Amino acid sequence: MSGKKSMEALNAELSKMANQDSGKKGADERFWTPTVDKSGNGYAIIRFLPPPNEEDVPFVRLYDHGFQGPTGLWYIENSLTTIGKPDPVSEYNSKLWNSGVESDKEIARKQKRRLHFISNIYVVTDSAKPENEGKVFLYKYGKKIFEKLNEAMNPQFADEESVNPFDLWNGANFKLKIRNVEGYRNYDRSEFDSPSALSEDDSELERIWKSENSLQEFVNESNFKSYEQLKDRLMRVLNMEQKQEPVYRPEMDIPETKQPEFSNTDYQVTSNNDDDDESLEFFQKLANS
Repeated sequence: MSGKKSMEALNAELSKMANQDSGKKGADERFWTPTVDKSGNGYAIIRFLPPPNEEDVPFVRLYDHGFQGPTGLWYIENSLTTIGKPDPVSEYNSKLWNSGVESDKEIARKQKRRLHFISNIYVVTDSAKPENEGKVFLYKYGKKIFEKLNEAMNPQFADEESVNPFDLWNGANFKLKIRNVEGYRNYDRSEFDSPSALSEDDSELERIWKSENSLQEFVNESNFKSYEQLKDRLMRVLNMEQKQEPVYRPEMDIPETKQPEFSNTDYQVTSNNDDDDESLEFFQKLANS
């Protein structure tokens, strides 16, 4: 769980992800969510944990889409691009981007993929909910926090020491500082403390490690709807017609058009610059391919 080999494996994963262009949503009790006050500010100290048993990397990357169509319906679904498969929204966005029409590009921007990560964490300090302290949770976070993890492992300056923030012995606590900046959550002032062991008791560290949750389940194909299911939902949200194949039913001896099933759930979406800040390079690459 520590040492040069572990650091090399982590950096290899970071490099692979940087060169590439959800799972379940964090709505269960295994997930920890920071609390903010009425002003939108919050503070907590957490510790990122190493990979759970029989897994190699201490995080998974997820893409999803969350937008409202002209029908008033919401499209909130995991993107198949997470598992390296074609996704109908990404394909539609690329067509919009390729049109060269600025209004189409604006629609693509609103429908862009949102980038998330999930890791296991140990809550050191949570003054808003002290009952969470000393417990292991899953934590879903965005690109900005991930960049701080990457910067800790790969410092830019010669006088800065590389730290594996996921290491139980030589890692560092993460001081999560949330500010409300122009109506959005901002994590720029969050920072790592000096490296230290999470506990001096190795048996306690083992207990914490064994309390971790699986991460790979969130990128298991079973957690994603099929391409056709997602396309059906997209067509309904955007009020677009889609050719439907007749399904023959011998017992009725007549062809019947198969209609997709949709939920009428009213979704609420909170926009967050730091949590869904993915560059438009993805669309640009599709346009140039």
